[in-house]
Amino acid sequence: MKNLDRIDRKILRLLQKDGKISNTELSEQVNLSPTATSERVKRLLREGYVEGFTARLSPAKLGRQMLVFVEVKLDRTTRDVFEAFSEAARRSDDVMECHMVAGGFDYLVKARVADMNAYRTFLSDVILTLPGVRETHTYAVMEEIKNTSYLPV
Repeated sequence: MKNLDRIDRKILRLLQKDGKISNTELSEQVNLSPTATSERVKRLLREGYVEGFTARLSPAKLGRQMLVFVEVKLDRTTRDVFEAFSEAARRSDDVMECHMVAGGFDYLVKARVADMNAYRTFLSDVILTLPGVRETHTYAVMEEIKNTSYLPV
């Protein structure tokens, strides 16, 4: 982040708030010409500061209102088991995030499903069939307090 000046940081903040902002509006807000603004955005993309643009969808409207976190312990922690588990987790549409963690378990999985019945199916058909799974602990979210991808810039 060393080579980002205040204008680059402002562009990043504005893009995080509204990825659909027009270049004209963006240039007005950072007080640069549209051409200079466009070049900065291209550079930020090229250098990997911006990884992409997406739309935030409504889980409730799409029948995915139940959010669960699942702690997963593996039966052995070897490279082949890690690789097989990671690949299988990537293939599941229900898995939104999967993180290898340090501590009392190996992976933390975030998933969205329709309801408890769908979760039971997800657990038995997806999680428990993943390579090397020995034990799981599930946490069903009762209330989402904060859900953001915003990074301070």
